[in-house]
Amino acid sequence: MTTKPKVKLKLPRRRSLIGSAGLAVVGVVLVVLGVLWFALTVYIGPDEFAVRQVFLGPGKGVQEQVFGPGLRVVIPGYERLYMFPRDMQVLELNDEEYNRGERHREDVDVAPAIRIQTSEGYQVTVDVTVLYRIIDPYLVRTRIPGGLYMEKVVLPEADKILRQTLGMLDAEDFYSDVKRMEKAEKARQQLAAQVEPYGIQVWGVMVRDYIYDSRYQQLIEDRKIQDQSVFKNQAEAVAASREAEKNRVLAEGAANIEIERERGRAEIRKIRADADLYYRQKIAEGDLLVALAEAEGTELENRALALLGDLRPEILVADLIGRVDELVVPGGDRVVLHLIASMPGG
Repeated sequence: MTTKPKVKLKLPRRRSLIGSAGLAVVGVVLVVLGVLWFALTVYIGPDEFAVRQVFLGPGKGVQEQVFGPGLRVVIPGYERLYMFPRDMQVLELNDEEYNRGERHREDVDVAPAIRIQTSEGYQVTVDVTVLYRIIDPYLVRTRIPGGLYMEKVVLPEADKILRQTLGMLDAEDFYSDVKRMEKAEKARQQLAAQVEPYGIQVWGVMVRDYIYDSRYQQLIEDRKIQDQSVFKNQAEAVAASREAEKNRVLAEGAANIEIERERGRAEIRKIRADADLYYRQKIAEGDLLVALAEAEGTELENRALALLGDLRPEILVADLIGRVDELVVPGGDRVVLHLIASMPGG
């Protein structure tokens, strides 16, 4: 019995039309959602805020509500969000940066420096920095055409006020920090009052640099050299007077020291003289006592001799007890008498 061989045939599978169509639909839906996402949402950055303007309906116009950072849904054709920076803005009035083409950087706008006509008729070119920020985007959008706050309000008002306030200074007053800062603060106050109705707050006005025209620059330098010479002479005169005063004080101090030294030496001499006088007085007193003792001894000897001549030994002995230890008699012989003053009965 024979076995028939088995034959396997691989037929091509038919692709699922339903699966391919589903992927296509999903892709289209994602694309549509992506387009709608970008068309219907607006992202407000962390350093921004925005106001909403409605174009259709009874409430059309700019709304007073202010939107903070985040993602907002916006219906195209019906409404729109206008975003403004909420951090510090800088206006630089500087020719060098302006001529380099650096007119707009992040949070910084650059404009030409201000040419000021001083009260003396000289021209001074002044570099100024203005610091400001937006505090009410609704006022900025509704009161400034197109919301161009820097071009329409800040720059022209700053230029006008700075010309007025700094123009009140003399050309030489720009060298004075006090006067220059005083006028800058006055300009800040006036500029703040002018831009406040537009929702803008001015934080500072700083005069960074100033350049005179060549004619006045040379005049100022010559005058400053003369002033410095005068100040130098005055300083030298003051230094000379101080040196003379110092020498006078040193001389007085040396004289006082010498006086005190001489006073000390005189005191030493006086103490030595007093000591010598005391010494001589004590020597004299001692000599006097010795002389008195010798005189008294002589007197006793004489009395003893007188008594010996009287040949009354008992009287002599009684009188000399306690006075002498030895007695010399006229004959030249020495008689030694050991007398005891405490002998009873004499």
